[in-house]
Amino acid sequence: MLQDTLTIRYYQRLTDGLVGLWNRGYRFDDMRLYLDGYLSALRHTNGLEPYQVNRLEEEMTRFLYDSSNFESPVEPERDYR
Repeated sequence: MLQDTLTIRYYQRLTDGLVGLWNRGYRFDDMRLYLDGYLSALRHTNGLEPYQVNRLEEEMTRFLYDSSNFESPVEPERDYR
């Protein structure tokens, strides 16, 4: 569980970005590259402490491989009477 507010903010940005990529037609390989690049940039810029980046990576990997995060919302049935 993430507890640092800055780490949580990065988590929210990443999850929103990944869902956005999914909705635009990108798939897991592309999203993994996006995630790897984002985490690499955080490590390079020292945006977070190394242990926080590692924890964020664990949480994001869990998010990425949970297919329920990328399911389309159920649309209500239309009545064509």
